Amino acid sequence: MHILIIGAAGMVGRKLTAALAARGTLQGQTIERLTLVDVVAPEPPRGDIPHDLRAVDISQPGVAETLIATRPDAIFHLAAIVSGEAELDFDKGYRINLDGTRLLFEAIRQEGLRGSYCPRLVFTSSIAVFGAPFPEQIDDEFILAPRTSYGTQKAMGELLLADYSRRGIFDGIGVRLPTICIRPGKPNKAASGFFSSILREPLVGQEAVLPVDESARHWHASPRAAVGFLLHAAELDTALLGTRRNLNMPGLSATVGEQIEALRRAAGDRAVALIRREPDPMIIEMVENWPKDFDPVRAKALGFVAESSFDEIIRIHIEDELGGSIVP
Repeated sequence: MHILIIGAAGMVGRKLTAALAARGTLQGQTIERLTLVDVVAPEPPRGDIPHDLRAVDISQPGVAETLIATRPDAIFHLAAIVSGEAELDFDKGYRINLDGTRLLFEAIRQEGLRGSYCPRLVFTSSIAVFGAPFPEQIDDEFILAPRTSYGTQKAMGELLLADYSRRGIFDGIGVRLPTICIRPGKPNKAASGFFSSILREPLVGQEAVLPVDESARHWHASPRAAVGFLLHAAELDTALLGTRRNLNMPGLSATVGEQIEALRRAAGDRAVALIRREPDPMIIEMVENWPKDFDPVRAKALGFVAESSFDEIIRIHIEDELGGSIVP
């Protein structure tokens, strides 16, 4: 099996690559090749799986066609401009998040016209496809009505995925990721980045900025869960989806205050004291228009799973990123 990961240099892309290299199989088949793509060269996977590393921009003419000419059996499309950057740079957001996606999908269609070809395609969407006003819980019937450019771009990608799948161009499934927390590494330009930083930095004795009130509620899952979603989506019997190819993923609804109390239980008052309150009106407005809770019945019935507490999310971060322990 040949697997293509677009956005392989990002946090989820790196963890997905590592998981695939460790397991060595997908859909019951041996992984014979990994093609890892991003705007910067991805890191090579561990192990002896043959791999190809490419630093390219899929929104540029001809790039998607070159990638698809190798006929990968499974494609993970993770590449995107994150929410805050997409809101600040309108042109860049649409070029990468919409045009890049359309070029990829169209390259698959053109390859199929040259001979039988229908890969499994897993698309990372986002809960940003929903917009306020919200019900108490968003169920699987709630309409897409995004109130950000990023959410709009992801919603367009979902519609394209459903239509191209309906026509048999590829076998697609869209995974609406919760906000991933705790993200390792340095902060990115995502407006949601503070959800991770108010836990990640204090756990290693560094200060973090909280731009919203502690009452702000949001929907979360760990990086480990996100990789699990993607792998499960790649192996799922998509006949079970019918024509509705995009799914709300399971997660955990929690307030910032509940996050902080979980941090206190894990690392004590000294860690919590490192959080500095600094309200940011733009982020406050964006977060207010984000979903707060879900009832993802379809995804759970199909076997997708996530964490049930922030204590568990913090424990996973400590295990996966901090060597299993924190400095007192």
